Amino acid sequence: MPEALDLLKTRRSVKAAELTGPGPSAAEIDTILTIGSRVPDHGKLRPWRFIIFEGDARLAAGDKIAAAFAAKYPDATGEQVDKERQRLARAPLVIAVVSRAGEHQKIPEWEQILSAGAAAMSLVFAAHALGYAANWITEWYAYDRRVLDAFGVGAQERLAGFVHIGRARGPAEDRERPALSEVATRYAG
Repeated sequence: MPEALDLLKTRRSVKAAELTGPGPSAAEIDTILTIGSRVPDHGKLRPWRFIIFEGDARLAAGDKIAAAFAAKYPDATGEQVDKERQRLARAPLVIAVVSRAGEHQKIPEWEQILSAGAAAMSLVFAAHALGYAANWITEWYAYDRRVLDAFGVGAQERLAGFVHIGRARGPAEDRERPALSEVATRYAG
């Protein structure tokens, strides 16, 4: 068990631009997705799903992001549009987590949203356990309807984020973590 705790204690986010290949194999991707699917899910609703971007599909998706950016910012330079085109090409693998939370007679929507967040974090932990680095991010295009439509995200769905997975180019820097006294209290009645 200490090995599992050490693994959890050593997880760090690595900037998407600092990830490189090779990325996970098909079997490793299946493992990552399987672990991402093993999250609390009150009512067994599966209020999330995954979209996998790998290989040339990352660039095809980038074309959709660039087109939406150019439409949103018509004065953008070619260089700015090209930067947006590379958004999902920064890492060898990107997994979008789509929240499918909605009204339900027994299961609060909030619990469903939290389940999607748990799925995203589980993807990050699974990648770390396999020796990869990851970064869970949402950027402007996670909220842009043109991009969401292009990625097949329904009108009632939302993007919980994009998990970028690859190998760290160098050692991952840790950031300062809060003291437990700042974030934890004990209820005394």
